[in-house]
Amino acid sequence: QVQLVESGGGSVQPGGSLRLSCTASGIRFSIYDLRWYRQGSGTQREWLATISPDGDDTYYGDSVTGRFIISRDNAESTVYLQMNHLQPDDTGVYYCSAGTYWGQGTQVTVSS
Repeated sequence: QVQLVESGGGSVQPGGSLRLSCTASGIRFSIYDLRWYRQGSGTQREWLATISPDGDDTYYGDSVTGRFIISRDNAESTVYLQMNHLQPDDTGVYYCSAGTYWGQGTQVTVSS
């Protein structure tokens, strides 16, 4: 049974930081590109970042370039998203994915 479980969401003030984690089980974690997405209220799901299987290559969407950092620990079957300089527009549910598998999401709220 495949599971991806996100954690680390919460509420933060503008300018703050959060670190999301996504731990996988039931898959050969180290062979997958891993991705983070988010979905705000009333908006489509937005791709944020991708990391290659070995972690050497990373790609970011325009809205998060320079603020977010994706990383992974294959030994722990975990992918991370370090989010800095958060703004209210970053509010939403954040999801990780590996291939066709998705987590259940974790809520991030940025508000003063």
